[in-house]
Parts: sequence; C-alpha cells; structure tokens
Amino acid sequence: MRARGAQVTDIVILVVAADDGVMKQTVESIQHAKDAQVPIVLAINKCDKPEADPEKVKKELLSYDVVCEDYGGDVQAVHVSALTGDNMMALAEATVALAEMLELKADPTGPVEGTVIESFTDKGRGPVTTAIIQRGTLRKGSILVAGKSWAKVRLMFDENGKTINEAYPSMPVGIVGWRDLPSAGDEILEVESEPRARQVVDWRKYEQEQEKNKEALKLIEEKRKEHQEAHRKAREKYGTLHWKEISLIKYKEKKQQQPLKLKERVERESNVLPVIIKGDVDGSVEALLDIMDTYDASHECELELVHFGVGDISENDVNLAETFHGVIYGFNVNAANVIQQSAAKKGVKIKLHKIIYRLIEDLQEELSSRLPCNVEEHIIGEASILATFSVTEGKKKVPIAGCRVQKGQLEKQKKFKLIRNGHVLWKGSLISLKHHKDDISVSKTGMDCGLSLDEEKIEFKVGDDIVCYEEKEVVAKTSWDPGF
Repeated sequence: MRARGAQVTDIVILVVAADDGVMKQTVESIQHAKDAQVPIVLAINKCDKPEADPEKVKKELLSYDVVCEDYGGDVQAVHVSALTGDNMMALAEATVALAEMLELKADPTGPVEGTVIESFTDKGRGPVTTAIIQRGTLRKGSILVAGKSWAKVRLMFDENGKTINEAYPSMPVGIVGWRDLPSAGDEILEVESEPRARQVVDWRKYEQEQEKNKEALKLIEEKRKEHQEAHRKAREKYGTLHWKEISLIKYKEKKQQQPLKLKERVERESNVLPVIIKGDVDGSVEALLDIMDTYDASHECELELVHFGVGDISENDVNLAETFHGVIYGFNVNAANVIQQSAAKKGVKIKLHKIIYRLIEDLQEELSSRLPCNVEEHIIGEASILATFSVTEGKKKVPIAGCRVQKGQLEKQKKFKLIRNGHVLWKGSLISLKHHKDDISVSKTGMDCGLSLDEEKIEFKVGDDIVCYEEKEVVAKTSWDPGF
C-alpha cells in the first residue's frame, strides 16, 4: 500500500511521532519514496506531548539519508500536533512551496488518466472507487476502464462526500458507476464509448485467461512427466515377474495404504486452519493476503485460504466456513445479527477487528490453539547415589540405591529419571522410598534415603544422579513471525 502511494504521489509527507522516533514502517516508507524518486516533507507529529523530542527524530533520520534543513539538507521539517492542530497550516505551506519549486503541473485537457487508490462496495451505490486524477478532467457520463472493469460515471464526490460535477488533476474523487470492482492500484483510462470499453475489458480478460491456460499446461506437462517416470520405475520394479506375482504385490501395497482411522483423520483436520477473509476495501484485503503469504509454519499447522472478498460478512461466507470447518476474519466490516445467530447455530467463529495487527495476533492465537501442547519437565529435586546394595523380596533380589538429597526434595508420587555422565538411562516411577526402615513419601534436602525403581534390570553406580520431576503441559505457540 505504501509502495503504491509513493508511485502515485508527487510529494511524500513523512509523518514521524516525536515520542516514538523512527520505526520500521518509517524506514519502509522512506525506501518506497526513494524507489519512486519522490521528494519528502517531514512532519514530526505529537509535538504537544511533554516527552516529545523532535531533534532526536531528525538525528535518527540522518542514518537513512533524510537530511533536514537544520542539518544542511533539503528536507523541510515541520513540528505539528494532529491533536491540537498546531502548525498544520505551516505544513500545507511547506508542501505548496515545494510543489512550486518543482514546477509540478498537469494537463487538464485530453482523455482522463488516473489511478485507483481504493475500491469498495457500498450498499446503496454498488462498486465505488476512490481515485486520483492525473491528467484530463473527469466529468459525469465519462466512460472509464480500470483493470478488467469499466464504468459510466453516474456520480462523483469529493473527500468530504460532497457531490461534484468535475474532477481536475491532483483531485481525490469518489467514482460511482462501475460494472465490477476494480483493484487498488489499477490505472484508469478514459475511452470514447461503451462498446470500446467492453472491447478493452474483454481483451484484458482474454489475455488473463490465456496466461492462466499457459500456466495450467505447464503444470499438466510436469505432472505427465512425473507419471511417466513413476510408470517407468514401476516397470523396472516388477521386471520379468509373472502377472500373478505382480497382482499379489499390488494387492499387498494397496492393503498397506488403508484409509486413515477416525482418530488419525481428526488429528490431520485439527492441523489445518481454513480461513475466510473479508475487508472493507480492496487495499485492506490485499494487505492481509500479503501478510498471510509470509506464513512459513505449514509443518506445524496448514493455513488454508478458502475465500476472500470486499464487503460485510454474508450468509454465503458462513456456509463456506461451516463446510470447511473454518474461521471468518473481518477487518472493518460488520456482521448483521441474523448472520451472527446463524454462525452461532452452525458453530462458525466470526472474528471482527478494526486494527490489522490485532487481527493477525488473533490469527496467530488460533493457529497456536491447533497445535499439540508441549510437555515441559519441572525439576522438583535432585539426589546423588552414595552406595548401592540389594535386598531379597521373596525369591528375587531388588537393587537399592542409597542416596542423599542435594537439592529440593524427592516425592514418591512424582516421576523420576536416572542420569549417568549426563545421559538419561531410565525414566519411570519408584516402587519404594525409605528413610532407614521407614516408608516415606517425601525426602527433603540433606536427608539420606533408599529407593528402588520400577525397572529391575537397571544397575546403579555410585555417582549416578536421581532427578525427581513433574511434567506440565504448556500451550504451544506458532513459530510464524509475520514481521511486526
């Protein structure tokens, strides 16, 4: 979204908080501005806060080749406060001054050219785009093409929602009249008539279809080669065997590949998270999909995108989620009471968010909930073996370890392990724990005790360590790091 904005605009106003300083998103914005070769005006915000430090911001920006005028550079820096409105006019004047110096001009005549900034679906108006006009003058009734959609302009409105009849270069404008929803970033071009617009859109759709067919043919060819190779290997494997022997081998192989048991099938399904993404505008959905593209923890839990789109959550979304046992995530959209009640009846989760970071955190938590719990060992006590001997019980001899508790305590009901030279030789439970001749349940630090294991074949050696521990289940967390 930032990259697209930098390509569309002529001047970038870089907003940096005076209390936070340069953040990751600031560095990313600077890079996009440099890539697009667009000049920067620095707006240092939140200057009304007591902890604000504008000079610190300017110094931090030096390491990213953004040199303010105070330090001998050409970047104007304006101290502002969005909360109080301080210096907002000074920021506007700095922007206008830079535009005059750069002699930024546009041609208001000729066919309209522009760029789609955002697109969304309005209940009363249908598909709506917000756009920047870069050339020509847009008027009501103009025929436009953007991506694989076209429009006859029925209505235009400005940034305040006021209806306008004309939009000149550099004006942000809302456009109503699209047949389909264009994508954010699509180039807008004016054509002479509706038949011409349909012709252009049909050609673009045809080209996209041809491109898809090429990719499909490439995949088919790869699969064909794989099958040929598998067939060749199978022929080599069976060699000159009689057909009866081949049939018997195939029968045995098929028998081994039996369907998954119910438990295994449930486990496999629990390691897949199908999701449906709905956003208020095309750019929001694009940003969410870009973040999901960074998912790299499929070995833990597969993230499956079932459907995505623009607009409020619908009954169709709920039905899809029910079919795939998925979760619906909505960003800046609503779900009517009827939809929420339907989802509750069908056992479908609907999660609505206003902040994109919170939505991704929620997605991470949902992925983590699908992972099996980690088992962690918590040590309760440690003891050293000082002597070994055996006692006779009935007709068998039971090896006994004479120990002294060095740390914590030994609790008979807990789990134990025997360690020799750093290697675990045994894990299990105790049969007995005694102090002198008395049975005890706990042996504390400094106490001597004798113990026997539930494994008779284990031989104790002086110097071995006995560790008493308990196992606790800890909720696993996904290793996916979306980068913020």
